[in-house]
Amino acid sequence: MIRSARVRALLALTVIAVSLYIALTVPIRLGLDLRGGTQIVLQTRSTPTATADREATDRTLEVLRGRVDALGVAEPTLVRSGEDRIIVELPGVRDPKQAAEVLGRTAQLTIHPVVGTATDDTERAGERVLSDASGERLRLRAAALTGQQVKDAAARFDQESGAGWHITVDFGGAGRAEWARLTGEAACKPVGDPGRRVAIVLDDKIISSPEVAPSIACGTGITAGSTQITGSFDDTEARELALLIKGGALPVAVETVEQRTVGPTLGAEAIAASTWAAAIGTVLTSLFVIAVYRVMGMLAALALLCYGLISYAALAALGATLTLPGLAGFVLAIGMAVDANVLVFERAREEHAARQRPTPRSSLTAGFRNAFSAIADSNITTLIAAALLFFLASGPVRGFGVTLGIGVLASMVSALLITRVLADHAASRPWLRNRPHLSGIATTGPVRDRLLRRDPQLMRRPRRWLAGSAVLLVLAGAGIALRGLDLGVEFTGGRLAEYTTSAPVDPDKARAALADAGFPRAVVQSSGDDRLTVRTGALSDAQAAEVTRTVDAVAGGADRVRDELIGPSLGEELRRNALIALALALGAQLLYLAARFRWVLGTAAVSALAHDVLVLLGVFAWLGKPVDGVFLAALLTVIGYSVNDSVVVFDRIRELRRRHRTAPLPRITNQAILQTVPRTVNTGMGAALILTALAVLGGDSLTDFALALLIGLVVGTWSSVFVAAPVAIELQDRTGGRRKRAV
Repeated sequence: MIRSARVRALLALTVIAVSLYIALTVPIRLGLDLRGGTQIVLQTRSTPTATADREATDRTLEVLRGRVDALGVAEPTLVRSGEDRIIVELPGVRDPKQAAEVLGRTAQLTIHPVVGTATDDTERAGERVLSDASGERLRLRAAALTGQQVKDAAARFDQESGAGWHITVDFGGAGRAEWARLTGEAACKPVGDPGRRVAIVLDDKIISSPEVAPSIACGTGITAGSTQITGSFDDTEARELALLIKGGALPVAVETVEQRTVGPTLGAEAIAASTWAAAIGTVLTSLFVIAVYRVMGMLAALALLCYGLISYAALAALGATLTLPGLAGFVLAIGMAVDANVLVFERAREEHAARQRPTPRSSLTAGFRNAFSAIADSNITTLIAAALLFFLASGPVRGFGVTLGIGVLASMVSALLITRVLADHAASRPWLRNRPHLSGIATTGPVRDRLLRRDPQLMRRPRRWLAGSAVLLVLAGAGIALRGLDLGVEFTGGRLAEYTTSAPVDPDKARAALADAGFPRAVVQSSGDDRLTVRTGALSDAQAAEVTRTVDAVAGGADRVRDELIGPSLGEELRRNALIALALALGAQLLYLAARFRWVLGTAAVSALAHDVLVLLGVFAWLGKPVDGVFLAALLTVIGYSVNDSVVVFDRIRELRRRHRTAPLPRITNQAILQTVPRTVNTGMGAALILTALAVLGGDSLTDFALALLIGLVVGTWSSVFVAAPVAIELQDRTGGRRKRAV
């Protein structure tokens, strides 16, 4: 026991020390909304085989999005401007010129059989002449393979031979057979003959022309469907070339027409207000936890600070980009991280109340042991969703998966390691052992006391709760059908106007003036001392004229130099990938919950989740609030909270079923709900305090985000008790024939 406690303490100190070192030495990247970044304007150009119209520009934008993700730039903004321009905004880019070069390369990859060498540049019918890396002219036949047949490409370092960096290219589908045919034909030529070579061409330049190895049989070729591109590459060149090949060619050529630095999309006052709101909310949550759990609450608050440090260090080490919604979500995660501590403390209170564990330390040990399964299951389901969002989605949804995963892991380390070390140390002190009332776990708490006195039978008629939830769903559906969803500019696109001003203009003043003129969602950015960019949703000509008059009045003179329609920053492919990732995440969570709790409870949890999403969408439809990228982040957070809440209740149902195998499911479910309500109330209060502070003090930039999460918090708490539990009872009753059957 003593040895394990020392190991935990040493591990906790190591984690904190490493996190502190990273936090002090590695700066974190700030997003476009907080710091600004680099703006690159690309213009598509028609080629002999493709026209640079709107459709081709949209396809080009999606390829560029993949390149930006591969470059490691998080939270970028890419929008189509007009018919043939693409605006790329990159936060925290170390080398903007290099990024522009990578984005602007067409990356037309072709693989050709080599006919022989050429003495001049004269091209014969069906052939072309290009020089290889050594300057030798090669005559090439028509392309046998293109980049469309490439399945994967990766940069690798050959440590065994010391040959340096190379790129491994894997072909898929029909490309494998074509590669075998191409290399099989080349293998029939003598060693040293130019016809035994294969030319790999990128943007009309031979980047590699390897000779087929003597071991390859004539007519058989390389059947593995892969090849290597070798050359004098350093690590950066190899990785860039691999991402260009893997990302695919641009449908049309692009040209960088403008590159400049842009300011943040949020003003200094909004950022300061949001920071203060986050700090006040965190302090209020800590005070609440201390008031409820006394000494253990103080230790939990200290562990939460360590959680914040660990999460910040992880984000900095991974090079993640922090935006304002990300910052708010980060602070909210601090409130949600209270949940694991509350679970442990409430289980410890139960043990102490039953007099099975007479001392605070023994009660805490039992609390950690009994709460572990609920903590593990709820966090594993969230990690499954985070992993699928990261691997299958892109853009801000993928970034949310990273932040979510880091928050979950840091929360488990904070609660199960740091809190336990601090709590074990404090509980073993004589001054606390002799004064158990100070520990915070020697009392049952007012919520539990009231429930024990009244003993309400909530699950006596589960269909009544389902009927009430059905009414909520009907009202939500009516809001969506009648009022519709007000999709933000990220989903629908809008209008972009750029102005040159006679004098420098404070973007904050321009935002305030536009809000007073009826454009509260206008995004204002400065670019240099005399340029101002205004991005809005769809505008009529009269509204666009009003925007111009407002900017002119603020600047004391402004000329509009650009006025273009812009496409959505969350493009069709990104939205489709996000929906696929989300659907697969829900399916994976259902499978995990079915394996852990049987399919009845797993299905009930997913039903409650769907209920929460529909109600939240309906409320926003009735209120006329925008459904934008910030709302998307809030929605994903609500989904995670809903599953966690249901898992806590179902974990208690599973535990009680093991003790009382013959008891009816409604009675077991009712008991489980009553036993977990104190945890639900205390966790919800901790999160609500932070959200209220963000909604009231955070300014317009965070009001809708905090409002969505407050609604989700209330609805999620309701659904875990009055949707998930009744659905489980009804499913068990319908499929099992009797409610006494085991779940």
